[in-house]
Amino acid sequence: MRDPKIDRQREHQANERTFLAWLRTSIALIGFGFAIARFGLFLRQFQTAQQPAQTHPFFNSETLGLGLVLFGIITIALAAWRYNQVLWQIERGDYRPNRWMIWTTTAIVMLLGILSIPLITNRETPERSKPSQTLPGDSG
Repeated sequence: MRDPKIDRQREHQANERTFLAWLRTSIALIGFGFAIARFGLFLRQFQTAQQPAQTHPFFNSETLGLGLVLFGIITIALAAWRYNQVLWQIERGDYRPNRWMIWTTTAIVMLLGILSIPLITNRETPERSKPSQTLPGDSG
């Protein structure tokens, strides 16, 4: 027979590894969100220098980036809650897997990814050189 103390130790270590994986995922979500928001700001400033940029008031890179950052923060909180829940289930000997967090996270990341597609594909290119207007006093 196996020593139950060693089995519990392995279960707790697996729980910690799972928590750390969720933590890495959260950090990646926050990092991507920050990068998308800052890159969107850079693109808007770059386009403004060439021509006035027209962006949607809500559906833009900054909003998508903020959504990813907020979702990363919520994911960290849920991961800590789930870690603690599993810890006590292991201690009581009544661990029950729960897939709702995995399916919810998958759905939200897919939704945010789908929302980013128009931001990537619908970038307006600056208009090519327009005919220059003659200034008053110029002989044309």
